[in-house]
Amino acid sequence: MTAGERPWQGRRLHFVGIGGAGMSGYARVAHALGARISGSDGVNTPYLDRLRADGVVRASIGHAAENLPPGQGVELVYSSAVGAENVERRVARERGIAELPRAQLLSELTAIRRTIAVAGTHGKTTTAAMLVHALRAAGLAPGWLVGAAIGGGLPNADWGTGEWLVVEADESDRSMLSLSVEIAILTNVELEHHSSYGSLSELRTVFAEFLSGPARAVIWNRPELLELRSGPVDPYDVQALTLTAAGSCFAWHERRVCLTVPGAHNALDAAGALEAAALAGAAGERAIEGVEQFQGAERRFQRLGRSARGAVVYDDYAHHPSEVEATLDGARTLEHRRLVAVFQPHLYSRTAALAREFGTAIARADVSAVLEVYPARERAEDHPGVSGLAIAEAAADAARGRAVYWLPTLADAEPVLRGLLAGGDLCVVMGAGDVDALARKLVAR
Repeated sequence: MTAGERPWQGRRLHFVGIGGAGMSGYARVAHALGARISGSDGVNTPYLDRLRADGVVRASIGHAAENLPPGQGVELVYSSAVGAENVERRVARERGIAELPRAQLLSELTAIRRTIAVAGTHGKTTTAAMLVHALRAAGLAPGWLVGAAIGGGLPNADWGTGEWLVVEADESDRSMLSLSVEIAILTNVELEHHSSYGSLSELRTVFAEFLSGPARAVIWNRPELLELRSGPVDPYDVQALTLTAAGSCFAWHERRVCLTVPGAHNALDAAGALEAAALAGAAGERAIEGVEQFQGAERRFQRLGRSARGAVVYDDYAHHPSEVEATLDGARTLEHRRLVAVFQPHLYSRTAALAREFGTAIARADVSAVLEVYPARERAEDHPGVSGLAIAEAAADAARGRAVYWLPTLADAEPVLRGLLAGGDLCVVMGAGDVDALARKLVAR
């Protein structure tokens, strides 16, 4: 397919949940391919604002039967957060309109372009974003579908004009198994998505199946990961790592790479991105320039500004204990008087399974605050007795006398944190729910 072709010309796609980080990207790319786009979401979002500004869609706020375009030939695309009881999905079934999970649309897209897919429990978004910057700097003009705006003023998705497409491979619903992938990156494997996987062994089996397809596989150089691949492997790791308040530096194929984003986890993500970029044909020095210019993806240790009393506030998407630890360890490399961690658990099932681990991770901070669970697609009545309070209690047990606050709602948390944060403090607000709204309210206008 050449850059000017629009193979989806005449296709009509209606996106339910179009304002999300992922779904908005699919809508953007589908529009670039010629499809007519409509959609709806329960609330307005910055992603939706940007789709409107770029002329992709005029979406409805709120779900209603009349949001579906009239006539036949419409296809409804829905995210995993939109259940079968949604009114637009129900009306689509009554009208005989095809319903496509977002994963099916991604499968179609990966069949059009040579695809690099980033898989793993942690680091997918950052690794994919760094890879896009590396390929762009090398002049390869990739397309991408990433779960956040990738920095540098670039959106979360673009079809590009080159031959490569960079995507994230989602293990949560096994949809990564339906992708057409030429180069795979595997960052790590930890038990996650407890409502979908009963054991780490089951999860590893799915990752092994995913890795059986691509011609090349870039895998973090750890025995337990390398053994998941039966074909040729391109291992990566970080060598000669140094961490400073200005970022991190490491060696990659006898070259020195220096990042402006802090933490060992970001250096590791960069090494994986560079390895894949080289396989895709990116010149080494140009690719390095791309990752060195990377300022961070949206909601991935994103500096938002200062509070009214001078504390520096960061927003981060961390929602697994290992991610919380990595984020706080990275924050420790920056100058600060106190490190303040604010955490909103995501999903009751994850909270029930990992409350103790979350508490231990959050207690790495000097001061911690824990909010109530953000339910996302789950319902509290299906998980009786599960609460973020269990994480707060675990954090208090691990904190050795350091302060831990239980602040269930955003409204509870805002005044307490405003009074707590002072000059010299570094505050990291973490979670995959709506806690970023709290982080933004803490920043002085």
